[in-house]
Amino acid sequence: MKEKEFIKIITETLQSSFIGDDCALLEDLGITVTQDSLVEDVHFSLKFATPYQIGYKSVMVNISDICASGAVPKYLTIALSLPDNIDESFIKEFYRGAKAASGEAKIVGGDITGADKIYISVTAIGCTKERKISSRKNAKIGQKIVISGEHGSSGMGLSILCKNNYTEFSEEERKSFITAHLMPEAQIEFSKKISTSQTSDYAMMDTSDGLADALFAIAEAGNVMLDVDFERIPHKKCLEKINDYNKVILYGGEDYGLIATVDNADGLTVIGKVKSGQGVRINYKDFSEFLTKQDIENNTYNHFKE
Repeated sequence: MKEKEFIKIITETLQSSFIGDDCALLEDLGITVTQDSLVEDVHFSLKFATPYQIGYKSVMVNISDICASGAVPKYLTIALSLPDNIDESFIKEFYRGAKAASGEAKIVGGDITGADKIYISVTAIGCTKERKISSRKNAKIGQKIVISGEHGSSGMGLSILCKNNYTEFSEEERKSFITAHLMPEAQIEFSKKISTSQTSDYAMMDTSDGLADALFAIAEAGNVMLDVDFERIPHKKCLEKINDYNKVILYGGEDYGLIATVDNADGLTVIGKVKSGQGVRINYKDFSEFLTKQDIENNTYNHFKE
């Protein structure tokens, strides 16, 4: 069973209007709230990542969700479940990385328990004051599709770490891909620009599960078609050295860029337009393709597989 099927069951069981976006908007409190979990050998490996990098990424992926809502990251709590072989140095370096990633947000508590491997759960809270908050369902016909961050780099970095090949890349290029995977950067300034400049409702989502997945989720929630010019999608030029580099860019995942549909795109990178219809159309130089739900399911990272 896929992650999205679990979410559908949970939503129907709870009859909740809060579930569906990257963050829950609690309007009565003026906050957005999100929670992400990372599991050893599923989301990270001690073979490839240092404790500092693990702490950094654990926080940054939650900061990214707050940014996707348009809110200001303010507070975080961290829960750790750790095996017996973890020592004090791991804890110190993990929290050094977490603090570095938190920026102006503050880590205010959490929990520590025992476990058979490392489990990390982070909750992040964002402030909605003076921000217009997004929702996936807000995409409207005529809006422009805008994007931040480079896409495909993290997925390429993971492939290099796992397979240790791709000799067509220089050592510097390989290191840049690996860094993109191990230490992603949340798009804080882009989020601020969107949420403080838009006067109309807008959709925004991060690309943690892949750019194609985010595009499809916004199209499905808004019952619209997202028409995208592939050549405009920001990516490292050196990715084009490999075959099917377009699939790495669309499905690589964990780039933590932001994709949004807006009326006012001044100063932003526009990659397409919201049109009537349903789904996602990717336009290449010589042809176009419609992404189906099956395409997304077959290519998107599944959190229930190692």
